[in-house]
Amino acid sequence: MKKTVTRTCMGCNQKKDKKELLRITKNKQNIISIDETGKKEGRGAYICKDKECLEKLIKSKRLEKVFDMKISNEIYDELRGVLFDK
Repeated sequence: MKKTVTRTCMGCNQKKDKKELLRITKNKQNIISIDETGKKEGRGAYICKDKECLEKLIKSKRLEKVFDMKISNEIYDELRGVLFDK
């Protein structure tokens, strides 16, 4: 029996299956990127594929706290594009 991997959404704080969430990574060069495969190297944070969760994440600046750096609006715009332009 295969174990399901769960991660916590940064927006709503709910534990969900890793495959249901979008991963955001910060690599050693402090570059933030969206990891749709879930396999990129670096520190990862997860968010539901939901507009409300993204808005909570932005409003609370939780991603900045997790990655310990300022997150540019371009990253948030890219997240919006990936989540809602599909």
